[in-house]
Amino acid sequence: MQGPYLTIGGESHGIYKEKGSKFLSFAYPVESEKEASEHIESLKKVYHDARHHCYAYLLGKEGNIIRTSDAGEPRHSAGDPILNQIRSHGLSDVLVVVVRYFGGTKLGKSGLINAYKKATEDALDKIKPVEKLKFKELSIRFNYDGLSEIMRIIDMNNLQIMVQSYHQEASITIRIRETEFDKINDLFSISPHVIAIETLPG
Repeated sequence: MQGPYLTIGGESHGIYKEKGSKFLSFAYPVESEKEASEHIESLKKVYHDARHHCYAYLLGKEGNIIRTSDAGEPRHSAGDPILNQIRSHGLSDVLVVVVRYFGGTKLGKSGLINAYKKATEDALDKIKPVEKLKFKELSIRFNYDGLSEIMRIIDMNNLQIMVQSYHQEASITIRIRETEFDKINDLFSISPHVIAIETLPG
């Protein structure tokens, strides 16, 4: 699916309390599993005295990278309700971590599902979703005598150059909005100076 998708523009915090237990929620915009892991590990250090650090994240323009953790809670009682709230808000590139402080009274599986849902909901409801554009990258190899033409196309379409290489042949990798990709690809494809074009994931 082309066009923008929704994420969050910054951090957001929430809380839910039930029978003495506190559920502190933290929502972050993230673009990689490494970035998500860094947030999770940071929260574990800050809230080292908490019993559980449960989380879920959804990455990618199609939301196809998914991780959840119940972190010692009964299976599917924490990570799944967190993930379901991210999905129900229509978001991607989002991590939510819920830190639980046990209050001495067991909530049961249904109570836990509701608590993790409510804590996540509180954090996500406090921040306005923002549109995030989808991109692809195009790697173009061309003859040096076509440099001025290639740069003219790049400048006229306000394209972002990601990588440049100048050896026996010239090579430039550019970043293109998905909605404009076919048009830009065609402009380069008809150039007699272009040797090869390769589409890369954005």
